[in-house]
Amino acid sequence: MTDMANTIDAAAVPGASAGAASDAAALTHPANVAVRNLTIRLGANTVIENLDLDVLAGEFVVLLGPSGCGKSTLLHSIAGLIDVSDGSIEIAGEDMTWADPKDRRIALVFQSYALYPTMSVERNLSFALRINGTPKAEIARRVARASEMLQLGPLLKRKPSQLSGGQRQRVAIGRAIVREADVFLFDEPLSNLDAKLRTELRRELKQLHHSLGATMIYVTHDQVEAMTLATRMAVMRGGVIQQFGTPAEVYARPNNLFVATFLGSPAMNLLKGTLETRDGALHFCSGNARIDVSAYEFTQAPAHGVPCVLGVRAEDVHITAGASERAKVSLIEPMGNHRVIWLDYHGEQIASIDQTKAPIAEDDSVAFSFDAAHVSLFDEASGARL
Repeated sequence: MTDMANTIDAAAVPGASAGAASDAAALTHPANVAVRNLTIRLGANTVIENLDLDVLAGEFVVLLGPSGCGKSTLLHSIAGLIDVSDGSIEIAGEDMTWADPKDRRIALVFQSYALYPTMSVERNLSFALRINGTPKAEIARRVARASEMLQLGPLLKRKPSQLSGGQRQRVAIGRAIVREADVFLFDEPLSNLDAKLRTELRRELKQLHHSLGATMIYVTHDQVEAMTLATRMAVMRGGVIQQFGTPAEVYARPNNLFVATFLGSPAMNLLKGTLETRDGALHFCSGNARIDVSAYEFTQAPAHGVPCVLGVRAEDVHITAGASERAKVSLIEPMGNHRVIWLDYHGEQIASIDQTKAPIAEDDSVAFSFDAAHVSLFDEASGARL
């Protein structure tokens, strides 16, 4: 990791000694990133194959997926830390596929902070600028700006060992900010922090993006980070982007069963059944359940009797007196401002997010309904959205 940090530090500010004014003007403009037909092989293992990704200038794009899906490999290839086997990577319209990291005008924030333990916070922040010969006045301006943004002023004389985990990560982020790079890359920067610190720094990162207007690409396996930070998010699995869109789009209209179940807590409820036309309307039928899906926006005309899977989010399962379905309450999970009520529905466990204070106890029999306007339908064989 130290070698990687040195590589990225050396990449901080190409041409900095040419003068502060021209340097700042050249490095404060966000850049687009275009990945084309990217293939990466590590030994005999193909990690990514024929991947395309377009990140617009000024976007905050999150690469989301489980461990081993290729998201960090993709980020490191953009940074120039991993050689590609095929395809191309463009930054600001310039082919950077084989460019050295120092020539890519990027800044990378690591999961493990990668701070220099013998240097003060101030010298950690300024290190890359100093080795590139940036004028002292410009270094002072950039360090002061980053310190103000991240509230590091009182910590400038401390060593990393005297800082908390959250403070260390702020310094790591500050070290990226002083570079005034075209693209900022974040490799799971909050995963080592506790829940409270993650929430605080997540908010600060979003505010930082608004302040800088910079292009940011962020890797995480945490869906909450992805949903709250992203302008657009790419959900990955097995080196393939399963869906790329705004958090609202991906959450409401998942492309396939993997995306549907990976996002959401609790995970999307799933019921297997068939599509049948009854009384002039199209219904999803599963055991005793019968849901009118006539208004559903199909990607193509559905076939009668086709086996499919209906997905419905927990917040779209409503426990309401007089509703058409009935189930037994198997478990109640209090969550503060709401509770998750698990229903035993003909042997299937259905989650409902309930924000009422209605008296409900385990083993109660309750009436509930599915919100047909917000269901998703998937082909049972392929898992693709219908």
